[in-house]
Amino acid sequence: MKTRDRILECALILFNQQGEPNVSTLEIANELGISPGNLYYHFHGKEPLVMELLERFQNELAPLLDPPAEARLDVEDYWLFLHLIVERLAHYRFLFQDLSNLSGRLPKLARGIRQWLNTLKRTLATLLAQLKSNGQLVSDTQALGLLVEQITLTLLFSLDYQRILGSRGEVRLVVFQVMMLVTPHLAQEPRHTAEHLARRYLEQEDQD
Repeated sequence: MKTRDRILECALILFNQQGEPNVSTLEIANELGISPGNLYYHFHGKEPLVMELLERFQNELAPLLDPPAEARLDVEDYWLFLHLIVERLAHYRFLFQDLSNLSGRLPKLARGIRQWLNTLKRTLATLLAQLKSNGQLVSDTQALGLLVEQITLTLLFSLDYQRILGSRGEVRLVVFQVMMLVTPHLAQEPRHTAEHLARRYLEQEDQD
């Protein structure tokens, strides 16, 4: 692995473990066993490190948030879609652990996060609209708009909420919570299907 990539991986681990404000570039260099000058050669401070990690996060999620227009997902596909998103959120969790302060200190990051959030919400709205056009969703447009906001908040902050309560932060619980937000908006048959899949999903995760 190239030194630049090693620095990014080490920074990500330390930021996730200790929180980005509590980690210095000197600590990252010491953890890697390289000189501070070597780290500075690749990244002129901590802000470029954070920004490149944000870019990686966005690039990893880009294919999920730009599905083909002709794609038609069934209920199980939605589970996978949510699971993959939450996994990436967990992998880059430092970005969302203190998002308000991080955005306040780094305006470029704030703009990047806002852009990503807008893309996420557009994708969620598109997927819900597809379900509605297929007759699986029965709520009106205003209710679905509020649902998009509820889903977004749950995706962003449920992992940290679990940790505040003393849990480790489980991907499966976030996915379950999101699906339970959607379930009341479904027609009767797809609602029963979603509830059945939710129970099966949790049981499978418990067995892994």
